[in-house]
Amino acid sequence: MARMLNPVHLVLGEDDFLAERATKAIVAQAGEGVEVTTLRAGDVSEGEIAMATSPSLFAEDRVVVVKHAELAGKEPTEILLQACVNPAPGITLIVEHTGGGRQKAMVKKFAKVAEVHKADALKDNERRSWLMEEFRSHGVRPTPDVAAAVLESVGSDLRELASAVSQLVSDTEGELTVESVRAYYVGVAEVAGFDIADQAVAGRADRALASTRRALQLGTSPVSIAAALARKVGDIAKLHGVRGNPDQLARTVGMHPYVAKKTMQVARQWSGDAVSHAVIIVSDLDAEVKGQGGDPEFALENAVRRIAELA
Repeated sequence: MARMLNPVHLVLGEDDFLAERATKAIVAQAGEGVEVTTLRAGDVSEGEIAMATSPSLFAEDRVVVVKHAELAGKEPTEILLQACVNPAPGITLIVEHTGGGRQKAMVKKFAKVAEVHKADALKDNERRSWLMEEFRSHGVRPTPDVAAAVLESVGSDLRELASAVSQLVSDTEGELTVESVRAYYVGVAEVAGFDIADQAVAGRADRALASTRRALQLGTSPVSIAAALARKVGDIAKLHGVRGNPDQLARTVGMHPYVAKKTMQVARQWSGDAVSHAVIIVSDLDAEVKGQGGDPEFALENAVRRIAELA
């Protein structure tokens, strides 16, 4: 087994996925076929820690992973620290610690003798950069709007985002676009509705109407476009006149932080009266496209135009 630069590693941070990924990368560097022992710090005694970190009788290389070191008792923590200070030959120690818990004070001591791998939870403004790097690790360099579409379609969970990137790169032929991302996750009909709604609430009447007519010609259901328009207007109504941190507001109204931030920017263009009128328009439209009015396609175009004029 090729020795690592440091036989002791501290995976520090509260994000489970990033911690898991960092640990897997270290184990991979240890070499194929190496024995891996995994311990949960809160469930083991000092004797079990001592046995796992003691030299092998047969001088075999081993990796010992200690998860949730912040939950360990005082004695097991002291024994683990001693093992890190003076690691046995052939053993690679990986200590996972959130940085908090009852053993928070021990973090600095572990960090002095270990190679530290950060696994901190990402802030919303860091998640897009992380996603771009995830695409690059697969040999793809997406545009920022593609990354934004993935966040909007998939959500903020890093494990799900990593899986989405892998699937998109594997299953999507040609260049990744916003349209291909949305079509992959929500279907072609909904993609048309998303785009039309975005254009309408931004006040781009000509583009919104042109997109509506093209979507209808291609067979997109007026019901699906009306639903997207209603959702977009509803989001603006929720966040109109609201100020504050998009991350906190997103949890309150049940939106993804990126969507909340984007909606707040659009909502600033709207007056209170315009929002009220738009809510009435999409409510009437819902009935009309479901057969309770005249021509559904005419009703849809009329509603798109009126909403764009209100923006």
